[in-house]
Amino acid sequence: MNNLLIIEDDSALAAVLASRLSRHGFNCMQCNCADQSLLKARQHAPSHILLDMKLADKNGLSLIVPLRQYLPKALIVLLTGYASIATAVEAIRLGADNYLAKPVDTQTLLNALNVSPNEQNEPLLSDQPISPKLLEWEHIQQVLTANNGNISATARLLGMHRRTLQRKLLKKPITDTR
Repeated sequence: MNNLLIIEDDSALAAVLASRLSRHGFNCMQCNCADQSLLKARQHAPSHILLDMKLADKNGLSLIVPLRQYLPKALIVLLTGYASIATAVEAIRLGADNYLAKPVDTQTLLNALNVSPNEQNEPLLSDQPISPKLLEWEHIQQVLTANNGNISATARLLGMHRRTLQRKLLKKPITDTR
């Protein structure tokens, strides 16, 4: 049985993830803060880690290096509600094995937890250029995150009307069609 540490500050989401993944053979442990997660990682030595990028007290990216130091063979998957190419690249550079945007379905989670990047059929990064629409979407998400979700401040920084930004945000996230 695989031991899975779920580091998520939303306890309801952590419970749902634990319930879903325990049905697929994972022994799930949960913690909701950065300091507790490092202690649990040392105590229980999980083989798999689901790490939320935005924790209440810390950024999950800052936990990747210490977790990797304690558990060099653990498979680390970063989960985020604020997906961007920049954070995906940074997460992989820091030592995460995979990067998933929330909400995520069970099969995608299982695929990320059972396949190491070396065994994947597709490379993590493509040589083809990013579409302009996807690049715009990623940039908006980064600026929005930097402004803690404040639409008005984000619109000012992007040089667009607030309502225009709201319309863009109401659209479904743009996916890359490379």
